[in-house]
Amino acid sequence: MKIAAFRSKPFRTSPIFWMAVLCMMAGLLFATAVMQFRSTAQIGEATEDRIGGTLESLMIDWHLDFYRRFSAICVALQVGPDSGAFDDPTVFRDRYAQWRLGTRTPQLVKNLYIWETSQKTSPELLSLDASTGPPRAAIPPGNFRPLLSRLRSRSGNLYDGLRAWEADSLEISTRKASSQYLTQASDPLTGWQFDQNIPAIVHPIVHHKIRDLVDDPIGPDAIDWIIIVLDIRNIQTKIFPALAVSHFGALSNADYAVAVAVLGNPNRFLYDSFPEGEGTKIDQSDAAMNIFGPPPGSIEDDFWVAVKNANSVKVQNWHHFSSPIWFPVIHYSNVDNPWMLILTHRKGRLEDIAANVRHINLFTNSVILLLLAAGTALVAITAQRAQSYARLQMDFVTSISHELRTPLTAIYSAGENLADGIVEGQSQLRHYGSIITFQARQLIDLVDQVLTFASTRNRGKHDEMSLLEIGKIIDLALQNAQANIQAGGFSVEVDVAPDLPLVEGDQSAIISCIQNLLANAIKYSGKSRWVRVSAQLANKQSEREIQISVEDRGIGIATAELTDVFKPFYRSYQVKAAQIHGTGLGLSVAKEIAEAMGGRISVRSSLGLGTTFTLCLPACTQAVRRTQSEKGIANE
Repeated sequence: MKIAAFRSKPFRTSPIFWMAVLCMMAGLLFATAVMQFRSTAQIGEATEDRIGGTLESLMIDWHLDFYRRFSAICVALQVGPDSGAFDDPTVFRDRYAQWRLGTRTPQLVKNLYIWETSQKTSPELLSLDASTGPPRAAIPPGNFRPLLSRLRSRSGNLYDGLRAWEADSLEISTRKASSQYLTQASDPLTGWQFDQNIPAIVHPIVHHKIRDLVDDPIGPDAIDWIIIVLDIRNIQTKIFPALAVSHFGALSNADYAVAVAVLGNPNRFLYDSFPEGEGTKIDQSDAAMNIFGPPPGSIEDDFWVAVKNANSVKVQNWHHFSSPIWFPVIHYSNVDNPWMLILTHRKGRLEDIAANVRHINLFTNSVILLLLAAGTALVAITAQRAQSYARLQMDFVTSISHELRTPLTAIYSAGENLADGIVEGQSQLRHYGSIITFQARQLIDLVDQVLTFASTRNRGKHDEMSLLEIGKIIDLALQNAQANIQAGGFSVEVDVAPDLPLVEGDQSAIISCIQNLLANAIKYSGKSRWVRVSAQLANKQSEREIQISVEDRGIGIATAELTDVFKPFYRSYQVKAAQIHGTGLGLSVAKEIAEAMGGRISVRSSLGLGTTFTLCLPACTQAVRRTQSEKGIANE
């Protein structure tokens, strides 16, 4: 009977295949990372634009509310290019008084004046209040002088009066655009102009010919001016806080701090909802809006005209923009000091917050991708190792089949000869009996080796620990291997140093470990038929250990394979080519036993010169030896 080993050829993949797979996975992960990065950036930009659009909408609503309070007094006074043939100061006074009774924000206006510039010889400033008293002459406040001088210089006719806001150095193209704006505009607010230094809003009043006066000393085109002085203190303390709460929430709970500043050198804050001591920093604001809008005819003005006409235009940057057209601001020079509505997030700049969130998302996604990449690599490595391990197992099955087949064949042949009566005499009977016994011993050793390997893989420590003498352990190991030594005709040298300290371990396990090293030396010794076993005490970093070496002069091991010889089922290509039978478990079992005893196994070898395996075990201290001796005496 023959024992045949059948196996199907496993699917084997080359390292090039795995490299291609890993490269493909790395490419996919990189593409995913790029798309994730772009997606995160786009989502961040979209979120920022959405928040910016919301802020811009809130700021424009704030502006319209503020503008409505300004425009109410302008509409109520009914001042226009042709406001009536006999509108005198008392008419405007009555309209002003009626407005104060009907409005919810009378604190907006501080005073109302008429600047009679049509009096060529001596212009007069008349003060109007809400009482029924007649207009009275007023002394111009000190900050009125630049405005009154500008208005007087532009009082020659209505056309010049409507363009009083223009600076003398304004470019001709802008003047033409503003003239076109004035001719096209026809609503009740046309002609009002704003002086942000006082602050005040002004409008020219057409001078009409006095009834029944043939020789009117005043020119038919001369104009006067109505001046509405705003109460800046009430605007700062009442109107601005009310608008901030109305449009941006309660100041204590609002996410954004609201400020109104006049830009200049230095900047001047009219209102700031930041707590005192902190203050809004304009260069760190999230959004800023020019409250009084762009001058007519400017690029920004074209933008708002297009919005008003529902034309398709490119959206401006919401971080800094101008409100819809306000009253033209009187420019005394080319230096522009606009009033700005400024929003600042209380936790920092919105761009920084969005960037931090984007960075956190990118970091999180990167970690996830790295974990995914690591998991993919581990799966690939595990798959490759599993395939390699499966291949080793198949090689083990092949090797164990050959190892089983040889003794079984010998036993079967000897038994068959005995059964056929071929054996005659006691000498042949003893010969066949020795064959059967030897081959059975080989089978038992093989089964014991497999069982030992299984037991060392399933448990890390041995239970039967005791103090052992190295000399006796080596003698027992040599006795157990005597049959193989004699059968191979080997010469064994033994060199055990005297007075070696004891070691603590499992006697059967250590003997099995040394036997495996001896069996390995006998199997691969080649033609030298020489093995040397030695034991000595060595110091390793001030800790003593006993080194048991098994040396041969056999075929040796290649340097590249020295780290693989202790792997289960591993057998080198050279050994397979030489058709040296084995299971690939001996050295693996020896390594597992050594590590379970707290030791280690090392190897040094050269091809064609031989190999030396060294088993290192920790030596017991004198204290341990005394304790064990006392226990032995007590037991006796």
